[in-house]
Amino acid sequence: MTVGVVFTSPQDALAAVGSSLGASDWLTIDQTRIDEFARATGDLQWIHVDPAKAKDGPFGKTVAHGYLTFSLINMFLPQLWRAEGASMGINYGADRLRFPAPVPVGSRVRAVAELLKAEPTGGNAVQTTVRVTMELEGSAKPGCVADIIGRYYF
Repeated sequence: MTVGVVFTSPQDALAAVGSSLGASDWLTIDQTRIDEFARATGDLQWIHVDPAKAKDGPFGKTVAHGYLTFSLINMFLPQLWRAEGASMGINYGADRLRFPAPVPVGSRVRAVAELLKAEPTGGNAVQTTVRVTMELEGSAKPGCVADIIGRYYF
């Protein structure tokens, strides 16, 4: 796997604030993925898991859960950037989570990212805020936008 940006120190992250981290590979959202997410979370709403009923619904087919689309960010981030040499990285949270457009079954999504902030957190560590936009192929609106916060200890 090719990684877009590699940071080897907190200073690298601080210097890269405002820069693009690139785009991930595309991923097709299939019904199996939607169904597995529904079972894992207990969200079995027909709009996600009943293709026959969803055919007559507002989108003409099933759609991915917003939180499924959000959860894929974790899969895509390693394609966009890596904190090489960090002894530990932790997910600290997310800000401004939004779902501007539905993600219909069979559609393709990818993550594009920008480093919004990097702040020293003491010692040889940095806290980053990365805006991740889950693009939806063929749509002017993304399926998800979130500011992802992580801490990296070098």
